[in-house]
Amino acid sequence: MDERWDVVVVGSVNADLVVGVDRRPAPGETVLGSDLAVHPGGKGANQAVAAARLGGRAALVGRVGDDGHGALLREALAADGVGLDHLATTPGVPTGVALITVGPDGDNSIIVSPGANARLGPDDVAAARGLIAAASVVSFQLEVPPPAVAAAARVAAGAGGRVVLNLSPPAPVPAELLARCDPLVVNEHEAAFLLGGERGDPRDTAAALARSGPRSAVVTLGADGAVVAGGDRVTAIPAPRADAVDTTGAGDAFTAALCLRLARGDTLEDAARYAVRAGAAAVRRRGAQSSFPTPTELPAP
Repeated sequence: MDERWDVVVVGSVNADLVVGVDRRPAPGETVLGSDLAVHPGGKGANQAVAAARLGGRAALVGRVGDDGHGALLREALAADGVGLDHLATTPGVPTGVALITVGPDGDNSIIVSPGANARLGPDDVAAARGLIAAASVVSFQLEVPPPAVAAAARVAAGAGGRVVLNLSPPAPVPAELLARCDPLVVNEHEAAFLLGGERGDPRDTAAALARSGPRSAVVTLGADGAVVAGGDRVTAIPAPRADAVDTTGAGDAFTAALCLRLARGDTLEDAARYAVRAGAAAVRRRGAQSSFPTPTELPAP
């Protein structure tokens, strides 16, 4: 029998190429930035590392290229204790890369080149079936192809695992997948995309999302915390105050902490209260994985 895992993440693995700028360039304009920094990243890898750093048993299903970035990422994941038996290498294909600019206020803009992530498919899911079925919570994002996400969600749900989908980057979600989400996790931009409208009151947005198909929904609000909706309840969860240095990876820290606490048996509301603390801790340092907290580094509730 496969050993149990708190969180298994099916998702992307990227090298984050980060440049700080005083302001972002207008179209056709050139601005000078800081020295280039290279960090391990990718939403899938980030969430696996964040869950492991908080004390969870976490594993990753994904793909990297046979290049220097792939070796760097594999080494970083192993150092944090992430299970890598199903992190495959794609020969002749570059590892995924995220091009990130960080402004003086800590906010970021990101362009992702998927590379090997785009080769993750149902065959990888079939190979990892035992691992996925042994997870209390299986987490997904949309930086890998939809067929892999759909196939893994079917395996997780069939084995009684809890499916958490972080709709990033935003894309249409098949009704079958949406119905398995418990919760669907989105920021305000992603929520507006899914609902086909403008950003509105977060409580109304969360309630509308919960009515749109998932079993529950969470809308993240950055420094303002999150809103949780499920059944007839809509609850605002405030975040601790944090002086933001770099918001890269904060959403992944939130989702990973949420998944871990759900795996440990928390209610969705209590899990979100823990997750906003992880997100607040992550903005206090630069980088994504380098910013993720241990339990002792979380701010007070």
